[in-house]
This record gives sequence, C-alpha cells and structure tokens, in this order.
Amino acid sequence: MNNDIEISVRSPAAYALAGEALRLMQDHGVWPTPLNYEIWLYVAGDPECPLAQEIQRLVAAGETITEDISESLASKFIARLKLNDEVRDAGLKLTRELASITEVIVEAQQAQKTYGETLEGARKSMSEVEAVALRSLIDSLAEATTTVLDHHSLLEGRLTESSREVNRLRKHLDQVRMEAMTDALTNLANRKSFDEALDRHCENDDISSPLTLAVIDIDHFKRFNDTWGHQTGDQVLRYVASVLARIGRPPRLAARYGGEEFGLLFPGETCDTVERLLNEARTEIASRVLKRRSTNEDLGTVTISAGIAQREYAEDSFDLLDRADKALYTSKNNGRNKVTIAESLKTDSNAA
Repeated sequence: MNNDIEISVRSPAAYALAGEALRLMQDHGVWPTPLNYEIWLYVAGDPECPLAQEIQRLVAAGETITEDISESLASKFIARLKLNDEVRDAGLKLTRELASITEVIVEAQQAQKTYGETLEGARKSMSEVEAVALRSLIDSLAEATTTVLDHHSLLEGRLTESSREVNRLRKHLDQVRMEAMTDALTNLANRKSFDEALDRHCENDDISSPLTLAVIDIDHFKRFNDTWGHQTGDQVLRYVASVLARIGRPPRLAARYGGEEFGLLFPGETCDTVERLLNEARTEIASRVLKRRSTNEDLGTVTISAGIAQREYAEDSFDLLDRADKALYTSKNNGRNKVTIAESLKTDSNAA
C-alpha cells in the first residue's frame, strides 16, 4: 500500500476507510474477499489513483467486476505498488551502505595524506639530524606506516562486508521483481509482465523483425470448475501452462493472461511457425486423459482454442491483441480445439 493508506489503516481513520471500502464493494456487487478488500481499500483511500480510474472505466463500459477481473487488476496495479515499496526500501539500504563505504574511503584518504606529509617532513629532516634524532624519526615513520596499514585493513574489511550486503540486496531485488511479474499458480509470466513486453515489442517498427502474438483459451473450463471444483480447475491450468511454458522459453514469452486465458509472444517469428507450434501443443494437450489427484477419477480430455496475429507495420499493442482475440473467438465459434490465424479472416472476408 502507499504510505498514506498504510498510515490510515493503522489509525482511528481505519474504521471509516474500511467502511467506505465495504460500501463500494457492496455498491458494485463485489464479494468482500481479502483480495477485493485490498483492491477497494486503494480505491477508497485514493479515488483518483490509476486503479480507481481503471475500475471506473470498466464500470462505465458495462463490465461486472468478477474474480478474474479482480485478479487482473491486482496483478496490474497492486503488485507494482508493492514492488515500488520493496525497491524503495532496498534503495535506502543501498544508499546507507554506499555512504558507509564513502566514509571509510575518506578516512583512508586522510590517513594516506597524513602519512605522505610525514614522509615528506622526514625526507627534508634526515640530512640534518644526528643518530639519536634519526632513530626517533624512524620510530615516527614506523608508527605512521602502522597507522596507514590499519586504516587500509579496516577499509578492506568494510568493503568486503558492504560488497556482501550489496550482493544480498541485489538478489533480493531480483527476487521481488520476479515475484511481482510471475503468476503464482502457473509460474508463467503474469498479465502485467505480458502487457509490458507486448508494449515494448510494439514500440519497434523494424519491418525486418516480425512479431507474432497468440491468445489461447481452455475450452469449457467453467465446466471443469463447476463439476470438479476449483482445485481440479487449478490442476488443469497448471497442466496447460506446463505445455505452453515449453514452447514459450526466452526470447519467447508465455503468460497467464487472466482466468483460463494465456498469451504468448514470438518475437522474430512468423504466423506459419507459430501455427505449427500451437497445433503441436494443442494435439499434445488433447491426447492426455487427466485424472483427479485426490480420487484418481478420469476428468476426460482438455482442449484449447487459439488465435494468432502477426503484427502489421506500426500497429499498436491494442490493435494487435484485438485481432488475435477475434481469431480466438473464430476458433471457439467453429467448434473449439482449433488454431485460427487473424490474416485468414481477412482472406475469407475478401472472398465473401
């Protein structure tokens, strides 16, 4: 949560904020689950925040705030807010470590300067002193040398310690970023990660580097959930995700886009290659009879439908995704368990 809301939920104002969040959920027909409560706390605390504006847009468009939409909103907005908090905290720790290193370096530099001045004074004096005084001068030099070595040893120890701490913080930041961009159920990229990657690829107008997008949906998934329960539905999601993950290895990207829908990006590859890969995945998924883990009952087969679109010159991410979605709906309307290329819809339209 942002700082203002964090302060509010730990003060007497929390009761009013909680009441407003519950009222908003009731007004919009949203169940008060922990996830929904967190989402609507943001909205109640800051009605003009990007999350609140997106909900207003969905409601204005006639959308019902379902559990799938709530999950999508959380992955897109709340994960980023939490990530920002984590990054800021780690950044403060890094700043403190670097300040500590700087302080030790300044001390060592000062010690080095003092040592240099001592040596210079000794150089000027050595030709003018007698044996007793020379011995005293040598003792002074030895003491100065010991002091400098001690400072260097301290600096080395602090640098080693700070280097370990910086590496630990870097690993922590990498882990936080990974968790914020990953779907917890399937271990694929989440929608936020997918949307950012799609936008990034669509900023490139190099016509020599194609980009193909695929949208995949599990056929009759609601029937699995209604018949066997959500745990079995999760089992189906993980199974389909495992197959898609194999064909979505970098530089490709496989993501759970929301609910039972997945998205795949294929930079540098054309529709023909992607169609072949998805048909192989579709055949593999449909060839296996799943069993319910708890009872070993047969669940039957799972099938997927897919839509593919290859990016046109200067096409933005919204239009590319829209064409892939229309190709997916064509696969659904034509009996499911099919792969449809968006470009073929243009050909059919022209032929008609």
